[in-house]
Amino acid sequence: MNKKPEEEKKNASYVGVGIAFGAGIGTAVGVAMDEIAMGVAFGSAFGVVLGAVLSNMNHRKE
Repeated sequence: MNKKPEEEKKNASYVGVGIAFGAGIGTAVGVAMDEIAMGVAFGSAFGVVLGAVLSNMNHRKE
């Protein structure tokens, strides 16, 4: 069963995008605080949470 591109966009997960942005922002904060590893870790964790929330909000609209 093939899905239309519009349906695939509706079912997109934002977790991966959240991880990418969280790691980037965490790296910037980590460099500023001289704790790069901690910044990346906290940024990625924050990105997972933010991505899960956005995905959940997107699926509830349907």
